[in-house]
Amino acid sequence: MTGQLPVLAADKGDAGVGATLLWVALPYVTLAVFVLGHVWRYRYDKFGWTTRSSQLYENRLLRIGSPLFHFGILVVLLGHVGGILVPESWTDAVGISEDMYHAMALVLGTIAGACTIVGLAILIYRRRTVGPVFSATTRNDKLMYAVLGATILLGLSATVVANMLGGGYDYRTTVSVWFRSIFYLDPHAGLMGDVPILFKLHAISAMVLFCIWPFTRLVHMLTAPVGYLTRPYIVYRSRDVQLGALPPRRGWERT
Repeated sequence: MTGQLPVLAADKGDAGVGATLLWVALPYVTLAVFVLGHVWRYRYDKFGWTTRSSQLYENRLLRIGSPLFHFGILVVLLGHVGGILVPESWTDAVGISEDMYHAMALVLGTIAGACTIVGLAILIYRRRTVGPVFSATTRNDKLMYAVLGATILLGLSATVVANMLGGGYDYRTTVSVWFRSIFYLDPHAGLMGDVPILFKLHAISAMVLFCIWPFTRLVHMLTAPVGYLTRPYIVYRSRDVQLGALPPRRGWERT
């Protein structure tokens, strides 16, 4: 298939029961829960499909933490699309060398990861210290923040350890090929055998995150307010044009 790197026979062979469960069964379970969970949520909890905004309770910390987090997570997601879904042969074809790609990924990934963690830390601090916001925080929210934070921290740690403290790791020849093989319906669990532990933990935590995604406030990321473009105008009229200029009557009114 075009864009698919050659896979060694050893990578396609028996990877063991544990590896098969982690890198074959779990990804397909995650995909099924992610898709069917959103269908179920939209069908039976359409009015709960919301961010449950707490802006009315506190706005100062939110104005700092929310833009940092959303900017960082957007760049991180785009980086994952480029690094995992785009084969190495495609970037080579457009003249982006491997050294150039890893340099850009390291710089942008580190900056975006730092912005995401700082923004998330501010949002968690806000939820814990602002009384009304904390009261509106559910157990579901706490689980989502814990799994999301762990996934981000593991991803940033894997990048720092592999590229800054170690000799570098080319995940595009292992993790990326394994990930694409899931969608080709020809999974190569053997490719994950020698992957550094932090990359493995990051992948597992990401799958857990996608499993709980449909049942948390993260569903708003898949919603676009398209209906606002065709929604009719709402017209507000006063019942009495002189109402605001007249002093209120005192005493009982006649019925």
